[in-house]
Amino acid sequence: MDFGFKVTARDRDTKARTGKITTPHGEVITPVFMPVGTKATVKAMTPEELLSIGTEIVLSNAYHLYLRPGDELIKEAGGLHKFMHWNRPILTDSGGFQVFSLSPVVKIDDDGVEFRSIIDGSLHHYSPEKAIKVQENLGADIIMPLDQPLAYPADKDETVVALIRTTAWAKRCKKAQKRDDQWLFGIVQGGFDPALRKKSADEITSIGFDGYSIGGLSVGEPHDVMYSMLDITVDRLPEDRPRYLMGVGLAENIVEAIERGIDMFDCALPTRVARNGLAYTWEGKVSIRNNKYQNDHGPLDGDCGCYSCKNYSRAYIRHLFISNEILAHRLLTLHNLFFTQKVVNKARDAIRENRFKLFKNDFLALQASKKK
Repeated sequence: MDFGFKVTARDRDTKARTGKITTPHGEVITPVFMPVGTKATVKAMTPEELLSIGTEIVLSNAYHLYLRPGDELIKEAGGLHKFMHWNRPILTDSGGFQVFSLSPVVKIDDDGVEFRSIIDGSLHHYSPEKAIKVQENLGADIIMPLDQPLAYPADKDETVVALIRTTAWAKRCKKAQKRDDQWLFGIVQGGFDPALRKKSADEITSIGFDGYSIGGLSVGEPHDVMYSMLDITVDRLPEDRPRYLMGVGLAENIVEAIERGIDMFDCALPTRVARNGLAYTWEGKVSIRNNKYQNDHGPLDGDCGCYSCKNYSRAYIRHLFISNEILAHRLLTLHNLFFTQKVVNKARDAIRENRFKLFKNDFLALQASKKK
């Protein structure tokens, strides 16, 4: 199995670190942000455009692809890499979060989850074994076990039940795995109870996985609560395995999590807000719908350097957005992904140069002081 993970540098003043994940489809330098290609496409972007902004790995979702076009069809097509014309690493989420959050009626028991499709209302049963089979058909480089996430706030009794179930399902997923060319990560849950977070981390790491994900965060909790749960969890995860914070894509959160030793991130936020007319910049957020940009002939961000900022003005992109032109979504999406990638790249450099704390403080101060 052509896999590996190596920590290549550590910041001397924080837990921040850089590393290298080796997969059958290439190397991934960490910390890394994974754009979300839920349905085998990062919305509005071609694979070539993703490569042009430095994307190293993308995330797709087993739940959506299982429902449409079907994991068996993708397997017949030669796997997800070939199907979506992406020959770099791919991570697939098992679909647990989507099963619980998107389906109007969900029945959960120790065997798995029964739910109705958001596409046609058809009834489906999703077990840990099925989650693995679907992802093996998809053929991603890194796959996830089925888990039971919870919303915020979560009842303690409910959290205990979900923790027990997540651990049991993790064991079943590991046992069900047949392919040796995919890494299977474990997922830590435990809600927002410190003792349960520790218990989940200890149970999941005792099973032994190729990497470890922290789930159940970025579900509506205050940022300081998220950070406290990270502080509790990260120290209980192995140093020699990648650490993945699921569903976090706001640059401020990413930087805070990197300081705590997180290696991998994913989120649809940069692409979703782009479609709503919001651009991330080094001086805060820009809502391109704002009237003050109607005659603004400068770029979205003068310190950016992406294709959108090199070639188009705020006035032009606002015109496109107000006119409901698809190009506006494409230009804003490319910019936001480029921005997020650049933040991660600068964080890597700061770690290697032992100045991460300074980088983090400067970045957060600038974001806080330049609201637009």
